[in-house]
Amino acid sequence: MSFAELGLSEEIVKNVTENGFSTPFAIQKEVIPEFISGKDILAIAQTGSGKTAAYVIPVLQKLQTKKELKSRHVRVLVLVPTRELAVQVAEVFKTLSSGLKNRIKSLAVYGGVSINPQMMNMNGVEILVATPGRLLDLTLSNAVNLSQVDTLIIDEADKLFNLGFEEDINKIFSQLPTNRQSALFSATLSEKVETIRTDAFKNPVVIQVSENAKIVDKIDYRAYLVAEERKGPFLRYLIKNENMNQVLVFVASGQRADNVVKKLVQNGIKAIAFHGKKSQGHRTDALVKFKAKRIQVLVATDLASRGLDINELPFVINYELPRSPKDFVHRVGRTARAGSCGEAISLIGYDEEHHFKVIQKKNGLRIATIETDDIDIRKY
Repeated sequence: MSFAELGLSEEIVKNVTENGFSTPFAIQKEVIPEFISGKDILAIAQTGSGKTAAYVIPVLQKLQTKKELKSRHVRVLVLVPTRELAVQVAEVFKTLSSGLKNRIKSLAVYGGVSINPQMMNMNGVEILVATPGRLLDLTLSNAVNLSQVDTLIIDEADKLFNLGFEEDINKIFSQLPTNRQSALFSATLSEKVETIRTDAFKNPVVIQVSENAKIVDKIDYRAYLVAEERKGPFLRYLIKNENMNQVLVFVASGQRADNVVKKLVQNGIKAIAFHGKKSQGHRTDALVKFKAKRIQVLVATDLASRGLDINELPFVINYELPRSPKDFVHRVGRTARAGSCGEAISLIGYDEEHHFKVIQKKNGLRIATIETDDIDIRKY
C-alpha cells in the first residue's frame, strides 16, 4: 500500500515522499484514513512504530483548508510529556510541511528555558506542541488561547500520566472546545488512558498495532554477564573493539552518567551525559552533537528512553538495567526505528540476573547471557 491510497491529497503525498517516506508503516495505514474521515482515535502502538508521522501527515492535510484565527489562537494542540519529544515532534511538522503551498507555522513550548521567547513567537502559530506545565503557564499569561483548537493530539499518554500530569491535563481540557477532533497515542492501554477515552473522546476508533508489529525482529540482542567493577572497562572494550561510532548508553542515575562519561573521555572516547539535572541548553547541545556524530557516546538516564528519535542509531547499551520491563522496551526501541536495524546490548551484573530474566519473560524475549570473565580488559 502507498500513501496515495490512504486518502491523502496529491500535494501531501508528493511532499511526504520527497522527504523520504516511501511506504506507510502499519500504524500509519490504520490511523491516517480514520483521521482524515474526522473520527476520534485511540491508538496503541509501541515505540519506533512510526506513530508521529501517523498524525503529523493527516494534520497537515487538514490545515491545507485555511480558516481565520484570532491572534494567539491555535488550531492544533499536541500534548507531549518531555521537552525532547516536543522538539522532535515540532521538527517533524516543519520537515513535512516545508514544501506545501500553504505555509504552516508550528512551535514547540516546554519548561526549563525562558518563557519570554516562546511568548514572543506565538503570533501566527497554528500547530502548538507543548508540555502541559509550560502550556498552562502560557495560558495564564494570555500568551495563547485554546478556545479555537479543532484538533487535539495526546502523544505518549501513558508517560504523561506516569509523570503526574493528570491534573494539568484536566485543566487544559477545561479550556478546549468540545467540538473538536481528538487522537491519543500510547504504548499501553492503562486505566487512566481508558478514563480519558471515556471522558474526552467521542466514540473513538481503537487502533492497536499487534504485538507482531513490534520492532523487536529488527533488533539483534546480546547480553554479557559482567562483574560490577568490570562494567566500565568492559563498556570501553566493546566500544573500541567493535568500532562503535554512535552508541546510546543507558544508566540508572545522573551521577552514574557523569561518572561513566568521565571515564570514557579519560580513555579517548568522545562522550557526553544526558539527564534531568543538566540544563536544557546542555541537553539540546548534546543531542545535536550526538545526532551529527560529533560525539561518539551519549550516556543517558531513562529521560532519553522516550521521544528521542535518531535515524539509524546502530547501538543501544544497557549499562544498568531499568526497573520496569516496559522501560527496557522503550530503551532498546531507540534503535531499529522505522524499518532500520540495530543492536541492543545489556551488561548484566551478578545481582541483576534474576531481574533480567523477568524483563525477558514480560517482553517475550529469550536472550542468551555471555560469560566475560575470560575477556582481557586490563588495557581498557
